Amino acid sequence: MKNFRVLKFLDRCKGLFEKLGVDYEKMRSILQVKLVMDSRKVPTILAGSGNQKNKKSENENQFIKSLWIYVILGGFMAVVVAKGNNYMLQMSLFFGVLIFMILTSLVSDFSSVLLDTRDKTIIYSKPVDRRTMGMAKFLHIFIYMFYLTMAITGPALAVSLIRHGIGFFILFLAEIILIDVFVVVLTALLYLVILRFFDGERLKDIINYFQIGLTVAMTLGYQLLIRVFDFMDASAVLEPEWWHYFIIPIWYGAPFEWILKGVTNGYYTLFSVFAVIVPLISIFLYIKLIPLYERSLQRLTSVSGSRKKKKRFTTWSAKVLCKSREEQIFFRFAADMMANERDFKLKLYPGLGISLILPFFLIFNALDGSSLDEIKNSRMYYNMYFSGMVIPTLVMMLNYSKNFKAAWIYKMIPIRAEGSIYKGVLKAGIARYLFPLFLFVGMLFISLFGFRILPDLTVMFLGFLLFVVLCFKSLSSDMPFSEAFEAIQQNEGIKTFLLLTFLLLLAALHFSAAYLFEYGVYIYLILLFIINLIAWKWSFPTKNKIDL
Repeated sequence: MKNFRVLKFLDRCKGLFEKLGVDYEKMRSILQVKLVMDSRKVPTILAGSGNQKNKKSENENQFIKSLWIYVILGGFMAVVVAKGNNYMLQMSLFFGVLIFMILTSLVSDFSSVLLDTRDKTIIYSKPVDRRTMGMAKFLHIFIYMFYLTMAITGPALAVSLIRHGIGFFILFLAEIILIDVFVVVLTALLYLVILRFFDGERLKDIINYFQIGLTVAMTLGYQLLIRVFDFMDASAVLEPEWWHYFIIPIWYGAPFEWILKGVTNGYYTLFSVFAVIVPLISIFLYIKLIPLYERSLQRLTSVSGSRKKKKRFTTWSAKVLCKSREEQIFFRFAADMMANERDFKLKLYPGLGISLILPFFLIFNALDGSSLDEIKNSRMYYNMYFSGMVIPTLVMMLNYSKNFKAAWIYKMIPIRAEGSIYKGVLKAGIARYLFPLFLFVGMLFISLFGFRILPDLTVMFLGFLLFVVLCFKSLSSDMPFSEAFEAIQQNEGIKTFLLLTFLLLLAALHFSAAYLFEYGVYIYLILLFIINLIAWKWSFPTKNKIDL
């Protein structure tokens, strides 16, 4: 079995783990197996290929190979570190973005690891205690979060060494490690609190809602961070208040002023102490609570308070939205799958949370230089296009299921047109997630901008429906729910990112039509309606050619 370099590094810390009550050898073996299994996860497109290149890729970790997109994002972030000498402002903003990106990735991609109960069946039948298992789980996540963080911060670290010197570089690197530890542990502890109060299906729902809330809270926190500084002054001086102690990125900006510039302000000293003490306390608290956390995970498998499925509304929606009986069947099928697939929700809900609040944050930012009346009479309602950012993720996730092995059923049932399957599933996704999101945001926008934007909202929704078809053509290569969640790789994430350029194009065409022509919005509305009719009729297979 491959002896990973990260394991060789951990070997040097063997004594520390043993002092913490962890059986190091067993933890190392568990971690080694997990890393080997991760390296065997290859994109679905490579799964059926037999050439040597693809066989070689089976022993390479696709997650690590795909980090280049984060390196590019980190290059843009490095500008914040390079420009100016206001360490408090620069580093607080940098760490605010970093923590947001880390936490978003952790909640969307690694929550399933934190909440995994499958290890219990195999590992707990062996002489392995909960603390050892919990530490292996923590390190498994921490390793990947550290890779991700280094990809994001790598360019900034290089710039800091050149621009600010070795002292700045060492302090920067130390704080990055502390932030990684703190974010992973804080998320686990918050999950533990939820696990203590709920169980069964109710617990799974609460966890999904918590993820949305966590994403919204981090986005709110970043906006609040920006407003902590007085931007009326070019030096952006911090005016300390008691509530600043709850804004985590400020903790990590303060040590640069305190240690490197010698600022002895009491606020900066206390912020710096928080930056070190709080992560250390949280990790020791987590280690003590690992047995309790692992026992609490058992609540996820319990069945309590079984819910009555509200099938009447689903059946009615299927009859209204779907023409053929086959479409209606797969509409109801997809609705049930989305309601019951916890991994589906774990990966989709954080994106829903961002799409829900981003349009309002952009308007909120404009309040700094404009009055409310000016905003009401403006065209800032075009920000609602940002609610469509979740569409590529929604369409992509409709390909995956934990019960993917049951996809053979598609070959067994008599289906006249394969397109009925795709249409029914996509319409279920629109009805369950996209339409409620659009309706909620739209109603709030109407209350702000008035009923004059109704034609524009209609254009936006038609644009979203067309965008759904485009995402389907770009992202759906197999039958719905026919692939394992483990098959999701970063190349799919890159596709969704690139698809957003088409959403920007729709917004640009909308704005141009409204700006250049007196009745341009209505002309564009009619045009989009016709294009949607054509797209939804001819973009799906008309014959049964199911091939799994």
